[in-house]
Amino acid sequence: MRPNTFHDPVRKQKTWILIADASRARILERVGAGRRLRPVVNGGVETEIKPNRELISDRPGRAADRGGAGSHPMQSVDDWHRLEKERFAAELAGRLSKAAVAGAYDHLVLIAPPRTIGDLRASLDEAARQRVVAEIGKDLTQLSDHDLKDAIVQLWYS
Repeated sequence: MRPNTFHDPVRKQKTWILIADASRARILERVGAGRRLRPVVNGGVETEIKPNRELISDRPGRAADRGGAGSHPMQSVDDWHRLEKERFAAELAGRLSKAAVAGAYDHLVLIAPPRTIGDLRASLDEAARQRVVAEIGKDLTQLSDHDLKDAIVQLWYS
């Protein structure tokens, strides 16, 4: 399903700009061709990603052999920290996909470290994926709101 290519001259196009890293994200909105950016309501998301040592127990669980002759250790995920980052990206992608289907935005810009962009891309559904107009591989999550808006305007118009 492609976004509607017919542009209503009265309705201004909305562009959402996702600024994310592996554990936090903000969504800003630009309406029309202006440079003004405003936060999307409930557009901030943050999660705590604990170190591997806090995410796993000392030993993997055990599973019974099919033949009934004892048990063996279950296979363990090697990097729980990485798995948590992928889950966070999937949660973000779910929000973006749901908003795309609801028509909350017309265009989507992803600004995140390259690995996070890859995780997002893998989890976005077709409706959101078709709205992506730019991917910028930078981590801007540490910037204040004022500095963030200046950085986005500079990236956007340079």
